[in-house]
Amino acid sequence: MSDVLSIDPRTGAPRGRVATESTAEDVDEAVRAAAAAAPALRDPAARADLLRTAAALLEKNGEEIIAAADAESALGRVRLTGELARTCYQLRAFGDVVEAGGYLDVIIDHADPQAAPAPRPDLRRYKVPLGVVAVFAASNFPLAFSVPGGDTASALAAGCPVVVKAHPDHPATSVLCARILRSAAAEVGLPEDVVRLVHGFDAGPELVRHPLTAAVGFTGSVRGGRALFDIASSRPRPIPFHGELGSLNPVVVTARAAETRADEIGAGLAASYTQGLGQFCVKPGLVLLPAGPAGDAVIRAVVTATVPSGPLLDPRMRAAFLAGVRSRAALPGVAEPLGAGEAGDDETPLSVRPGLLTVAASRLAEGGPYRELLEECFGPVTVLVRYGSTVERDAVLGALPGNLTATVHLAADERDAEAAELVAGLSGIAGRVVVDGWPTGVTVAPAMQHGGPYPASTSGSTSVGSTAIERWLRPVCYQNTPDPLLPPELREANPLGLPRLVDGVPMTS
Repeated sequence: MSDVLSIDPRTGAPRGRVATESTAEDVDEAVRAAAAAAPALRDPAARADLLRTAAALLEKNGEEIIAAADAESALGRVRLTGELARTCYQLRAFGDVVEAGGYLDVIIDHADPQAAPAPRPDLRRYKVPLGVVAVFAASNFPLAFSVPGGDTASALAAGCPVVVKAHPDHPATSVLCARILRSAAAEVGLPEDVVRLVHGFDAGPELVRHPLTAAVGFTGSVRGGRALFDIASSRPRPIPFHGELGSLNPVVVTARAAETRADEIGAGLAASYTQGLGQFCVKPGLVLLPAGPAGDAVIRAVVTATVPSGPLLDPRMRAAFLAGVRSRAALPGVAEPLGAGEAGDDETPLSVRPGLLTVAASRLAEGGPYRELLEECFGPVTVLVRYGSTVERDAVLGALPGNLTATVHLAADERDAEAAELVAGLSGIAGRVVVDGWPTGVTVAPAMQHGGPYPASTSGSTSVGSTAIERWLRPVCYQNTPDPLLPPELREANPLGLPRLVDGVPMTS
């Protein structure tokens, strides 16, 4: 068995051994233990207590968590303090979701012998948990999309035990957070095995293949996510795979917006594409700018904005980023008004410098090697595509794959049918459409959609917001079932006080 090491991304130096890579036997034991703990999660009050207690314990151990996460990610205490707050908010929010009960989607249609076109039996429908959920931690969010993150919180809220595959970029943080979640379970009287942790590359496929794994939540690369998605789909019993894989997050700047808001748009873009050193899944990676003086003014504003250098999450990502920028910059007709590259110093020898690439929209129509410009380059770089007409602009948009977000910047007076058509068109390639703002910053709220057409995600669901719980549930209908044999959620007296739709009429209790 190989050691799992914690690595300092600022220097590439090992920080120490954290664990050993999980064998197939280890994965089997973890999944079976989680499955055995599932019945204990049937009590909604216990699940709500677990989620809130986990948030409280994470906050209590906040200093240790933030120090560990910063040492392994180089994301900084300010960013990680905010991420911990977001993580705890998510946990408490899902506790509220469990208490409210609306996620069960209870529908009751009483028997009606006179119903047309045929008599109707008594029908009662609600949603039940799928079973063990495999969660793959993300590299770029060691807390909010990792062991205690949204996939784990929503799965536990649904009543599903979780086996998390730790990300190799932050194994020590993962071990610490898993221990805290397990302690929270014990504190509220639940089995600790409602949360388990495994390590290592080989553990991922083993986890997806395991016959007791019922669903998967994944955040990562297109290559890795697609490989696991294919495993999930080719099992003897295929299972849902909710994967977030990759996204360009295009931004459209209209000619009028560039003429009237060049400095504002340029400064906003500089801040957005370099936020977190460009290591956000919603980083604006391709920006459609009008050719001519107005577009030039936006570029000048981006170039003159202060953009910090810093280390990426690990040396492998750094190498991929630098190679990706070099390959794109070498294409004929691609310019670098701000060159990305190495920017190391004595304290952070693995740091990188943000950059910009520009290319004419007509080049993208040539296809071939220019298709690389329509692929995500993870890190602080964005591609500015100069269009000479709306026809060129729309041709580029039509060539894009699915995205998490799409953004449009308009002039203050652009509220006509043409602008409305542009905004509506962006919904065809993205799960979230942003107007006169920036996609970085994903608000945790019930209406949030964090997912989009493939390859942004492999399903139509969201991994952020209260409706993320729907991924881990399936509907069951009871027909002509005597009341004592029904689950409490469906009994006539509504002993749990759940919101329900009864004979087409909404009932709050």
